[in-house]
Amino acid sequence: MKRTTTAKPRPKVPDYCDVEPKRNENGKPIWPAPEEAMEKARALIKECAASGKKALIVPDKDADGLSSGVTLYRTLTALGLDKSLIDVHLVQKGSNIHVQSEREAMSAKNPSYIFVLDQGSVAAPPVIDSLDTKSIIIDHHLSDLFPERAEVVSACHYPPVATTSLLTYEICKTLDDGIESSCAYLACIGTHGDLGNTLKWQPPFPDMKEAFKIHTKKSINDAVSLVNAPRRTSKYDVITAWTALLDSTDPKDLLSNGRLQGARAEINEEVEINTHTPPKFSADGRIAVLRINTPAQVHPVIATRWAGYLNSKALEIVVCANSGYLHGMINFSCRVARCARSRDPPVNIIESLKAAADLSTDGLKGRLGESFARGHKEASGGVVPAEAFEELMQLLKIGEKPEKKDGEDEPKSKKLKTVEKSPQKNTIGNYFRKT
Repeated sequence: MKRTTTAKPRPKVPDYCDVEPKRNENGKPIWPAPEEAMEKARALIKECAASGKKALIVPDKDADGLSSGVTLYRTLTALGLDKSLIDVHLVQKGSNIHVQSEREAMSAKNPSYIFVLDQGSVAAPPVIDSLDTKSIIIDHHLSDLFPERAEVVSACHYPPVATTSLLTYEICKTLDDGIESSCAYLACIGTHGDLGNTLKWQPPFPDMKEAFKIHTKKSINDAVSLVNAPRRTSKYDVITAWTALLDSTDPKDLLSNGRLQGARAEINEEVEINTHTPPKFSADGRIAVLRINTPAQVHPVIATRWAGYLNSKALEIVVCANSGYLHGMINFSCRVARCARSRDPPVNIIESLKAAADLSTDGLKGRLGESFARGHKEASGGVVPAEAFEELMQLLKIGEKPEKKDGEDEPKSKKLKTVEKSPQKNTIGNYFRKT
């Protein structure tokens, strides 16, 4: 008689909004960011629109960043700024706004106002050198350091942390009567892009029932995958996603875009090719690492996928490292394993990565650079030199056998022999069974 086995029950994962928000002295939630900072942002947006001067929008390349950029664009035009005075700057593949070439490219557009959206932040010189240019950072990535001379609105310390598109929507929807309804789908696309499509939109997140009556969740989620696809391709065709989103009035407008569909097909193929890489584990079992080599930016997708499948008492973090995205560098993405999301205290990827780097006695943290351990506590990663990444893997003891605990007896030889002869049950085919 064939033996039947039952799968391990998955731990219940709390909803993203199941967290107590910070409150002011009157007991009102401070969300999505301090009201004073949001009012300063509104004042700057109105000032820009009334000035008749050039505005430069600098959104991140993903669904969250691009959606926030389009929301801001529509707000500025609704307030009277001519479209000819609004430009967009999309950073190059593997670059960031603090690189000198990017600063020069932004400066060449001669903006009077710069809006930096969802880019993450570090201590840096002004966004551009011009003393006549006003800059504002609107973001949700974890950071207390920002470019000089910039206004900042950050959601990162105010749980449940809003996405940048949602933060931008909350800032802009009070500035013009039409923004709340016309840009709600953009906030949904950006938020589902960052937080996933199982989000329940509970308070303090806004009530989006009306938006989901007009635009189905399926169309929102399909739009997310289409908008995210171009920046993941080897061509890094972000401008296609920006233009499609800017020209849309409904997520369904994106579903028939041939270039977006082509990019998604390319990425789906790359994910399928690379997702079957078996993970290696740290000696303590806390970290799983998958290695891939592709010019496509699929490492975040693969990290997210494996984080949902791997299941063990020890596992906390899943890492996907891509050696083929930028020459001589490792681009890596980290996600909290699904089985660890309800742990107390919560898993903090940024702290874990930095703690590992601190184990070095010869300055590894400095060699890893400014783009190490960026992002969020639950979803981090970086872009680091290949040699430095290998040092980090050694410190984490990736691929090493578990250390024998004190007092453990040697396994009986008969038991060991049985284990050696047993076929591997936990194969990649079991994780990703084709339907």
